Amino acid sequence: MNSPTERPQLVSDASDTCQAQRLAAIDLGSNSFHLLVAHHQDDRLAVVARLGEKVQLAAGLDATNCLDEASMQRAMACLSRFAPLLDGVAADRLRVVGTSALRTARNRRSFITRAEALLGCRVEVIPGQEEARLIYLGAAHALAESGRRLVVDIGGGSTEFIVGEQLEPLMLESLDIGCVTHTQRHFTDGQLSEARMRQAEADVLARLAPLQASYRELGWDEALGSSGTIKAAASVLATSGGTPGEISRSGLLELRQRLIDCGHLDRVALEGLKPDRARIFPAGVAILGAIFEAFELTTMRYADGALREGVLHDMLARDISRRY
Repeated sequence: MNSPTERPQLVSDASDTCQAQRLAAIDLGSNSFHLLVAHHQDDRLAVVARLGEKVQLAAGLDATNCLDEASMQRAMACLSRFAPLLDGVAADRLRVVGTSALRTARNRRSFITRAEALLGCRVEVIPGQEEARLIYLGAAHALAESGRRLVVDIGGGSTEFIVGEQLEPLMLESLDIGCVTHTQRHFTDGQLSEARMRQAEADVLARLAPLQASYRELGWDEALGSSGTIKAAASVLATSGGTPGEISRSGLLELRQRLIDCGHLDRVALEGLKPDRARIFPAGVAILGAIFEAFELTTMRYADGALREGVLHDMLARDISRRY
């Protein structure tokens, strides 16, 4: 049984806690599952509980793109730990979304049936474009400043690219490239080398080539990144003197070399990097490095808002539109 990578974070709230005010989102990601429960009052969300756990669902996809039983059991064990934190959340205030691994899985109906029985609610498998839209919504709500921004989210099985202004996405794309699947594709035997990293980066650059012209033409004022890989990269760079919450091109190149010097995935151990992310981190850095090159980025700032936050804000926006 996997232990949670994030302990439940609770925020006490003495205000009215009726079911209509409490809402929750569960993100069934390809690497991690995340639960976010919040209380909504006076046009603000106060976090009640936040929990994330490494499940690595994408690692359970076999050669026929079916989820194996071990990954199914990891997933259900995680959801059983999430379930008690959903007390007080009405059925229509909970949204559960599956992403890349479940989009790929040929036997996803079996997974969904088991998950719905355990949680007592509907499980949606959302398209990549919808995932990108919700990620942007979550990131945008976490930022106070205005301007046009590029938001990148590197997940376990897919990476999303969004250009938007304020709360409106202008261009959305989701590619089937993620830190779990890229590890399986390029670092199967665990070996780390310059040649392996170049190969992993070239793979991503080839996938990004059709996007480059349209994205550059639209342009942006700032590049932002969300979720685990980018958060981890910013954390590692901050421990070695970098600006907190920021990834520079020079810092990323130094980080790349430090990973190559480790020689093997089993020997990846860096200050600021959680041990349970170590084996998939080099693939994530390869993806990020290719993104920096393709879009000619010099810096990227970490945005503390992603899919699960976007799901909650989307629920609230739908409530408002229904009222009016």
